[in-house]
Amino acid sequence: MPIEWPDLLLFLSASLMLNLTPGNDMMFVLGQSLRGGTRSGIAASLGIATGSLVHLALVAMGLAVVLARNPAVFEAIRYAGAAYLVYIAIQTLRSGPAILRPAAGDASAFKAWRDGAVVNILNPKIIVFFFAFLPPFVKPDNGHPLLQLVIFGLLFNIGGTLINFAVAAFAARLAGIFSGNVKIARAFAVLSSALFLVLAARMLFDRKA
Repeated sequence: MPIEWPDLLLFLSASLMLNLTPGNDMMFVLGQSLRGGTRSGIAASLGIATGSLVHLALVAMGLAVVLARNPAVFEAIRYAGAAYLVYIAIQTLRSGPAILRPAAGDASAFKAWRDGAVVNILNPKIIVFFFAFLPPFVKPDNGHPLLQLVIFGLLFNIGGTLINFAVAAFAARLAGIFSGNVKIARAFAVLSSALFLVLAARMLFDRKA
């Protein structure tokens, strides 16, 4: 086995604490779940997981270094991600009370997955985070450094996805309780839209990697 158990347990503990800390991904899933129910929340979680796999692949190929050393590319991707979040916020606000109506099946789920993947891929801070967080756990003495990196990345991604599933179920259940109230439905639309706008602002103005 390329990873020793003490190292694995240390990584899992650190990953759990990070994944339980409310962040952009969790807020996005919360907004999607309030907007479209459990199906949309789970689809958004899987979309985020898909985006994270793309970032992991880029880290494995060493492109994180290139991105970190090219501020113009980094900024362009960041602005594109923020713009997409603003677009989602506008669409959510325009839906009004319809936000708590039953989701439109597979089409709605695909849209939530797509939005999750796009927003995650267009957040360059994630690839920089992976590049900073994963390598310290890799020990050359254990052999197969690239394999270790991939295993750690997959474990982190799986843990975050499972936690996002729980967030999606909770938020969807909360929305379902109030689905018959037009005023509350409109409030949920405003709340979801606000969440997406907050995410856009964080992507633009939070300078932490």
